[in-house]
Amino acid sequence: MKYRKNQYTQGLNICGLIIAGILIYWGINDVLIKPLDGRGFHWFGIVWLGIAATILIGQIAVWANRDKLRNAVLYEYEANPAATIEEVSYKTGITIMDVQAIVLDLKASGHLRGKFSSTTGEMTHAEVVARGQTVSTEGNVKYCPNCGTAKAKESAIFCSYCGTKF
Repeated sequence: MKYRKNQYTQGLNICGLIIAGILIYWGINDVLIKPLDGRGFHWFGIVWLGIAATILIGQIAVWANRDKLRNAVLYEYEANPAATIEEVSYKTGITIMDVQAIVLDLKASGHLRGKFSSTTGEMTHAEVVARGQTVSTEGNVKYCPNCGTAKAKESAIFCSYCGTKF
């Protein structure tokens, strides 16, 4: 897995996909449509298609690598459930900014449950949830089904982190 600084948060680019779409349109127009209309074949259309293909391949590679980065962080929390963001960043080589974004995505998708201590930064009540597993309880601690944050009070009706109704 190749990793570039802040690849997770800044890698996928919708604007790049839009530009690739425009270049594909221009390329197809120059290579296929204009010759059919009798305006002649334009070699520059191949250049447009080549640039579009490069952009699309790069965006697909970034999208595929996002799963690998998520799995790397998830495995770190499986090995050490009380790890801090900095420890995970150091062990995986992923920047702190990307680890924070990955942890939020994992919590939002329900793959990682728990919260961080405000004094030590360590994950408390951490639980890695496999796909398809139901929301579990640890003692009397319950987790938000939306973000995975531990329920602060038994009487709480809404999540203190994301506001989702329990």
